[in-house]
Amino acid sequence: MSDVLLEMRGIKKEVPGVKALKNVTFSVQPGEIHALVGESGAGKSTLMKVVSGVYPYGSYDGQFFYKGEECRFHTIRDSEHKGIVIIHQELALIPQLSITENIFLANEQASAGVINWSKSHAKAIELLKKVGLHETPDTKISRIGVGKQQLVEIAKALSKDVELLILDEPTSSLNENDSQQLLQLLREFRDQGIACVLISHKLKEVESVADTITILRDGAVIESLDATGGDVTEDRIIKGMVGRDMTHRFPPREATIGDVAFEVRNWKVAHPVYADRMVINDVSINVRKGEVVGIAGLMGAGRTEFAMSIFGRSWGHFKSGQVLKDGQEVDVSTIPKAVDHGIAYVTEDRKTYGLVLMNDVKTNITMANLGGVSSGGVISGPKEITVANEFRDALSIKTPSVKQITVNLSGGNQQKVVLAKWLFANPDLLILDEPTRGIDVGAKYEIYTIINRLAAEGKAVIVISSELPEVLGVSDRIYVMAAGQIAAEMPASEATPENVMSAIMRLARAGAEEVVL
Repeated sequence: MSDVLLEMRGIKKEVPGVKALKNVTFSVQPGEIHALVGESGAGKSTLMKVVSGVYPYGSYDGQFFYKGEECRFHTIRDSEHKGIVIIHQELALIPQLSITENIFLANEQASAGVINWSKSHAKAIELLKKVGLHETPDTKISRIGVGKQQLVEIAKALSKDVELLILDEPTSSLNENDSQQLLQLLREFRDQGIACVLISHKLKEVESVADTITILRDGAVIESLDATGGDVTEDRIIKGMVGRDMTHRFPPREATIGDVAFEVRNWKVAHPVYADRMVINDVSINVRKGEVVGIAGLMGAGRTEFAMSIFGRSWGHFKSGQVLKDGQEVDVSTIPKAVDHGIAYVTEDRKTYGLVLMNDVKTNITMANLGGVSSGGVISGPKEITVANEFRDALSIKTPSVKQITVNLSGGNQQKVVLAKWLFANPDLLILDEPTRGIDVGAKYEIYTIINRLAAEGKAVIVISSELPEVLGVSDRIYVMAAGQIAAEMPASEATPENVMSAIMRLARAGAEEVVL
């Protein structure tokens, strides 16, 4: 590593009401993997949006240089022409188009205004081979999983002769296997001389792949660590991020578990498009008052589909089954009916289903329980602000005002707004689907504390998470799902990664034997 590839000097940036970046100095060497870490709202994504031209020249103070030349980008195209490509946390793919069409979208292989499809197809095959994706280029994006979609995004970046690749939370929605494949790909890019800036809250991954780790806190650089020697630990990174040691990742609690609050019996749901394909097949679970029940499983196990189908049958074609509250069957055929019966669902996709991003924080917090801030059908503005401020303080939502537009908040703080929305609805059963996806270790601890508090109040809580340590750390009892079925049920004290995986493999073997027979 010789000359500096990217150098940023004295970068200052304000977003409405917040100093997002405070005199930041940051540099990247050619052919290195440089991790950028920090708590939600620390300024990581903001800094990279300055680099990529999302925030144009003139909207920030300071200067930055790329290969020794000062850059004044006004659009993303300007940065891409220089070989800088950013892949955002929310994938920018069009589901109805093919892999080839997505790779070359706005970068068409054309001559005289006519797309050369033969050339596009051949180049797409070449790019897919580079990223290790074995799908045909004609495959529609809607037909491949999130992990493969992430690889398409990277192939799209490589089509633009990238020299600096910026990845914002690339593994946040990937399972362990897909995450490791992606990290290995970054190592291969490094060997090819491509520099990568990796923004991630998964510190184990950062520790395993990064050459340099820069820690941001409250919009300022705290320190940059040389990670090539392998002596930078996860605890060391956390201390820099939060300014304190975090000996315990999960807050302690003593569970007081009561009677069964909710029960789902023989739940069967078919695919929303292919009605003959059973996705949730005869699932039965129960949750007690004051109990946190975890649902573990690999991606594609049917956990989210199961949760959404319970919540007002908002996914799939309902076939059969019952939901019981305190031993009595209840009607959950629509979302309003599910809410009326005390069921709340905190979605894993906060930007699409959880929030109205262009509305302010107070509107998002109160929208699931308008009756709580209205009288005679008229919303009380002062009451709405009071309620929103109470939840802002209780959940430590970092925002200068509850009148702030929600899209301006960091991912972790947006997640807290979604949680606040459903807490204000005062549910009896709270289903949390990937509640800490894409947020930092400090914010995770806060959410775990909230989960404990809800359980202590006698609420029933279901936690769905792709991070097995998280499921094991917060739950009293765990269900393991695989292929749309319950593979096992076990108390948290007996749950280990080995036991969970064994249950999944047993069900897989049983399914295979059934097919053979």
